[in-house]
Amino acid sequence: MDRRLIPAFAISPLRELARLENEINRLFKELVPEEKVETQVVAWSPRVDVYEKDSNIVIEAEIPGAKKEDIEVKVKDNAVVVKGEVKREEEKKEENYYRSERFYGKFERVLPLPTDVKVEEAKATFENGILKLTIPKATQEKEVKVEIA
Repeated sequence: MDRRLIPAFAISPLRELARLENEINRLFKELVPEEKVETQVVAWSPRVDVYEKDSNIVIEAEIPGAKKEDIEVKVKDNAVVVKGEVKREEEKKEENYYRSERFYGKFERVLPLPTDVKVEEAKATFENGILKLTIPKATQEKEVKVEIA
């Protein structure tokens, strides 16, 4: 039976959505050939973990291939800014070199902090491609006695 002769209300909505998705994917593949999708340049920024440990906020960022002197860390306006550059030491020009998926170039990442911190006590280390920043949380008085004048 020809599908166009079946009333629209009789077709399963999920099946119709799947058909529509397949049609959109087919059209996209016609407009953007696969080889262009494979070779597009992708911007990147370091992957991070932000967590609380004891009375500190700890940020760990993966920056493989970077050198300590190529990374800058600033704490300002209740946020941490990590920026720098990963440089490629040598360019491979081998005949059988088809793809490079390692990222390099400049990056910048702004991470909002979940609480107030003591900026002046921030400490950072960089080892094995991991930047670790430890910042003590600012202590806030739970209760303040107010003198009556």
